Amino acid sequence: MVRQRIQIKKIDNVTARQVTFSKRRRGLIKKAQELSTLCDAEIGLIVFSSTGKLSEYSSSRFLSLLFSLHLSFYH
Repeated sequence: MVRQRIQIKKIDNVTARQVTFSKRRRGLIKKAQELSTLCDAEIGLIVFSSTGKLSEYSSSRFLSLLFSLHLSFYH
């Protein structure tokens, strides 16, 4: 069975948009973890929602510390 391609455009329904954001954010973090493990890469990921809520992932404590310092500088 072949998957259908979706058209990339803003989702008008707010609830559907939030659900899609949450699912895709989880998938993105999972892929970042996989890339870090498989390739022994240092990965840092910062995602802001439309409401300004921050989600972050880092593959090491060093990157996590850098994120914290960088973000606290801008707030």
